[in-house]
Amino acid sequence: QVQLVESGGGSVQAGGSLRLSCETSGYIYSRNWMGWFRQAPGKEREGVAAIYTGSGSTVYADSVKGRFTISQDNAKNTVYLQMTSLKPEDTAMYYCAAGGVGLATRVYKNWGQGTQVTVSS
Repeated sequence: QVQLVESGGGSVQAGGSLRLSCETSGYIYSRNWMGWFRQAPGKEREGVAAIYTGSGSTVYADSVKGRFTISQDNAKNTVYLQMTSLKPEDTAMYYCAAGGVGLATRVYKNWGQGTQVTVSS
């Protein structure tokens, strides 16, 4: 079974920063799209940022461009999401996913358990 292990969520005040991590196996990590998605209560899950680990190509949702950065560490089979200038509207459960394409939520096959991010005003 594919495992995606997320960490790094928490509670911060608006304007603060958090870094999320997602570690997986080398088989899944290699040459694959890995993405971060979020779901707030009562809302649909949406794509935040994704990276193609084979080339390092990235894609971002408009709502986080300039504030969030997705990156990879090939030695650790880990993808990170650095979140800065956080806003209350960024509050959501954040999920790591692998095996999809870009920010197309429904295409992703493998999901982590989620990590909560709460931003207070």
